[in-house]
Formats: sequence, structure tokens, C-alpha cells
Amino acid sequence: MRTFNDITPPSRRKDYESTGEANTPDRGPLRVVGRQPKFPFVTLLSVFLIIIGSVGALFYFSSASINVTASSASAAIQGSFTASQSAGALPYEIITAQKIATQSVKGSGTKAVTSSASGTLTIYNTQTKAQHLVSNTRFATAAGLIFRIHTAVTVPGGSPARPGSITARVYADQPGSSYNIGAASFTIPGFAGTPQETQVYARSTSAMSGGASGNVPVVDPTLEAQTRGALVRALAPDLASSIQSQIPSGYALLDGAATTTYEHLESTPSDITGMVDVKEQGTITAIVFPNAALAKTVAASIPSLASQNAALTLAPTSTLHLTAPNLPDTTAASFTFTLTGTAVLDYVVDPTAIAAAVAGKTRSAAEVALTNYPEVKRAIIILRPFWRQTFPQDPASITVKVDKP
Repeated sequence: MRTFNDITPPSRRKDYESTGEANTPDRGPLRVVGRQPKFPFVTLLSVFLIIIGSVGALFYFSSASINVTASSASAAIQGSFTASQSAGALPYEIITAQKIATQSVKGSGTKAVTSSASGTLTIYNTQTKAQHLVSNTRFATAAGLIFRIHTAVTVPGGSPARPGSITARVYADQPGSSYNIGAASFTIPGFAGTPQETQVYARSTSAMSGGASGNVPVVDPTLEAQTRGALVRALAPDLASSIQSQIPSGYALLDGAATTTYEHLESTPSDITGMVDVKEQGTITAIVFPNAALAKTVAASIPSLASQNAALTLAPTSTLHLTAPNLPDTTAASFTFTLTGTAVLDYVVDPTAIAAAVAGKTRSAAEVALTNYPEVKRAIIILRPFWRQTFPQDPASITVKVDKP
């Protein structure tokens, strides 16, 4: 049987529902049972793997390198020097470049002429004995054009590597413009079938000119002189650019070590009626020196550098000027010249020697070792990972980068 005590009045039901109390007095308070927290194994494992991977990457990308800035020195130079052709402490080589400029101008008539072309060639002899060539010796081009010397010459002996040579003037065997040819190689028909056929030969470095036959165009002398002057001015920069392209790798051309000559070539009828082609030929000859040999020779004249015996190169910023009574030709064995100006000498750094000098050393010991190299102006040591303080024992594992001064 229910009593009044068992009945909850409507006014108090909401209080029970809101407080969560049981409507029966014999039950205790309601409790929620939760799960026990788990140990974060996955998180710790992930962190551990990241740390191991990072350390492994540091070792994998470990490196040892040195960034070296080379030293340089400059000094005022004024002294006399001697060079030998392709030999000795200071060898030199002769290079040439040739250009022809043409301008069409209005003709002023014609004139009848008969003349033979002529020019200069160099005769070479690879025999150890001298070779005598009589007057009227023939020289033939590959096209069969014949030129002759009018004076006997004797070509000094030499060797295949360094043939003896002499220059001589030759004249075309026949008159006519067909003999006005450019630089060419020549053989001596009289030596055909003998050992001298390949041992004695000739080459020209300039054109044969002056050959004409029949009526040739005439140009007003004043107009021709003006035209040739303009052609010479146009040829000058072309020749300077052309000789620069002829300089062998590792060689230097000094200011004053080149000479330029110009030659009037015979005017010829132009393709345009009533016009004449005026032609001017320019030839530039230059003396070039191996850069390292020239730098060493110059350094030997500077007291502060003479005792170092370091490898040097002459920097392009040098302002040396060469002066000589005459530049040598191919027959000269040597020549003496004067150098004046400022020489800027860059030291040559050998990366292999630098790597060997620091191999196996600590950072501080390597810094001390590099002070023994005058060619090193500044060195930046980079060791990775950051806690590494010693270079590898194997020099091949060390990277050396060299920057110019």
C-alpha cells in the first residue's frame, strides 16, 4: 500500500529531475565509471623516429669544404726583358690576321697596262742542313699558279718541330689579274720526287697584288686617296678584333706588341657599270706570350715576389706597355723589349694542395696550416654537421672552391 510519503507532489518533481536525485530514498548517488588513461606509446615512437631521422640526415649530408679567395699583388714595372721564339723561360709566338676592305667608286676612264703580280712569302726548311735555292726557283700554288724568286736565297736548316725559315719576294710567272691571290701555301716543283718535296715549302701571309693585263679602270687620284683613307680607318678595328680571336688559350697580348701594315691592292672593275672597286688590305702581326711564363718573368723583377716561386698569372687589369725597336719576324730566334706600367699578378691556388694541407686537421689547426700559403688571401671553412670540428683524412672528401681576387 502506498502512503502519502511515497507520492511526490507535482511541484517538487522538477526539482528531482533537475538535480538527478533518485525519487526513491533507498538508492545512493549515481556514479559514472570512466576508462583508465593509456600510455602514449605511438606519440613517443613517432618523436623517437623523427629524432633518429634528423640525426641520420645530418650525417648523410655532412660535408667539409673551404672557400678560398686568391691573393693578388701589383707593382710598377720598368725594365728590359728577353724572349725566345717558342723556347726558353719566356717563349713567344707570332700570330697574324689579314683583312681586305673594298669600296665601289665612280671611275674616270681606263688605261692599258701589262704587269705581273708580286708579293712576299716565307720559305721553310725542316732539314738539319741549309737549303740553297737559285734565282728563278719556281713556287706553285695548289691551283698551279707559278711564282719565281729573282734572287738566290739560302734557307737555314731546322727540324720538323722548328723549321728554319727566310722571307723572299716572288713574282708571277705571267702578267694578269688572275695572279692577284690571297695568302696561300706553295710547293717547289723542282723538288718533286725527292725528299725535299716535303721538307722545303713556302707560305704567304699577305696577298699577291699588282697583276694586270689590258685596259684597267682609272679612278681620280684625289677620290682614290680619300677612299683608301676611309678603308684603312674601317679596317683598323676589324683587324684588332680579328687578332684577339687568334690568341691561343693561356696566352697574353700586351699593348704595343702588335704592328699593322696596309697595302694598296689593284683597283678592279665593279659589277656596276662605270664603277670601280678600290681595295685596301690590312695585315696585323702580334707577339703573344704564355701568361704564366710572362707573369713569372715579371715577378722575378719584383723583389717582394722574386723569392716566393709561386704560380702567378697576369691579370687583365694590368697596364703594361711593350716597346721594342722592331718586332721580330719568323726568322728571329729571340728579341729584347722593354716593359713599363703596372703589373697586376694573381696567385694561382691549387685546390688539391689546399685539400691535402687540411686533411685530418681540426678547424683551428687547418687555419694555421693555411697561413703558410701566400696564394690564399682568405679562407672560409665549412664543416657539417655543426658539431664536427675535424676535416676528413681523405683529401678527396674535401671540396675546395677558389674565387678570383
